[in-house]
Amino acid sequence: MKKINSTLCISLILATLVSCKKESIIEYNCAGISPTYDGEIKAILNTHCATSGCHNASSKKAGINLSDYTNAKNESLNDRFLGSVQHLKGYDDMPKGESKLDEATIQKLYCWVQNGSPQN
Repeated sequence: MKKINSTLCISLILATLVSCKKESIIEYNCAGISPTYDGEIKAILNTHCATSGCHNASSKKAGINLSDYTNAKNESLNDRFLGSVQHLKGYDDMPKGESKLDEATIQKLYCWVQNGSPQN
């Protein structure tokens, strides 16, 4: 009986670990797409992320501030930045409580990160 319980317990732990795995970031073709923070990304973040009660300078939900270039660039280095906007398994879907951003917007964010998150 102890062996069956141990086997069942180990199986449940393994199943839990496998189900918590994060999906890989979806890659986009960035040929000819070179968004900058000042040119396009700031407007996207200010509209969908750095809003009151979310990721602005005063709210900083989950310690994340996307209201200025330095903070946004630092966050872009973390997989959760793209994983969240892509609504991938293992990440918190962002924007919270809203529909997923359209693919063209997500592609701009992806290409911004891939290009080193340039300011201008």
